[in-house]
Amino acid sequence: MTDQPIHLVLFFTRKLALANWVNWGMLPREVALYRRLQERGVQVSFVTYGDGHDLQYANQIPGIQILCNRWRLPMNWYIRLLPWLHGSALRRADVFKTNQTNGADVALRAAQTWKKPLIARFGYMWSSHVAEESGPDSDAFQEALQLETLVFPQAQRVVVTAPFMAEAIRERIPGAPEVTVIPNYVDTEIFAPPEETISKEYDAIFIGRLKPQKNIPALLEAVSEMDIHLGIIGAGSRTEEAEFEQIIAPLHGKVTWVGKNIPNTELVSYLHRARLYILPSHYEGHPKTLIEAMACGLPVIGADVSGIRDVIQHGENGWLCTTEPDSIRAALHTLLADEALREHLGQGARRYALDHYALDQIVDQELAVLRRLAGYDQS
Repeated sequence: MTDQPIHLVLFFTRKLALANWVNWGMLPREVALYRRLQERGVQVSFVTYGDGHDLQYANQIPGIQILCNRWRLPMNWYIRLLPWLHGSALRRADVFKTNQTNGADVALRAAQTWKKPLIARFGYMWSSHVAEESGPDSDAFQEALQLETLVFPQAQRVVVTAPFMAEAIRERIPGAPEVTVIPNYVDTEIFAPPEETISKEYDAIFIGRLKPQKNIPALLEAVSEMDIHLGIIGAGSRTEEAEFEQIIAPLHGKVTWVGKNIPNTELVSYLHRARLYILPSHYEGHPKTLIEAMACGLPVIGADVSGIRDVIQHGENGWLCTTEPDSIRAALHTLLADEALREHLGQGARRYALDHYALDQIVDQELAVLRRLAGYDQS
């Protein structure tokens, strides 16, 4: 328990509702940290962009206050009036925190209105991802960059999930406050090796969104020339899902689209039924499914790009390849042909996840930042 109670307010990503976490099967994973903080004496409130329907999920997150758009105001008005609509709760809070950069300006305005310290936390560099998706000359990139330049210098603490993000902020925004690296977490009691031998249904499994970032076409091209069974779990827009179905149709028997929004806690059973996990993305932040697979003791293959190379140590806790089909295919061949290597990498992956990403360790790091900003720790 903390010496004094701390009231933390988490601001959701802009326009995101609590219902989205539920519908995407992400609620248990996303709230695990805050449930543990509650056990350590922290009071938690969520500021969401959903309407009153978000309140129906209160029984799934007991003790966490849900501050939503119960007035069903137009989104632009809700965003504008948010600091005052939720004023009775916000003024009693100790620390505000963002979940991602998109929407951090709303949290900043609320923090300045009520004179509260702000943690600008994000799991990936929003501007960098937008530059990859829309180009560095796009309006979307300029918007993301301007928001980062606005929020980071005015926050009392910036929290990122990987060292390369901290370096990027220090180089790009000299006026930014102290930057702390707190990785994404994994519940290593849920995501753990199976207690008994389980038959393998998939030679390899991919879990992620059906987005260009994930480089799925290169993965499919790689397996098209292999005698392999690849399982894919992921969702996208209607257009992306329709295109994906067309692409995998000729690969019937080699590729199975296992499902879309499978609840996070159910992913364990699919990971247990695979020989390895693969993530061939063009870029990443700090991929949660990768560390969940590692926590399960699964050998992992990842592209040698930012966000993945920061987690995988080639030959020790995983295997790196390029984003090209030939390199992906070679990595799959190497690991699938060598059971001893897979066992070595799986054991290394499990150890690494326990040492770096176990939930209780991340709770300790989060609590240290909260205590400092709330004024309970002057060290």
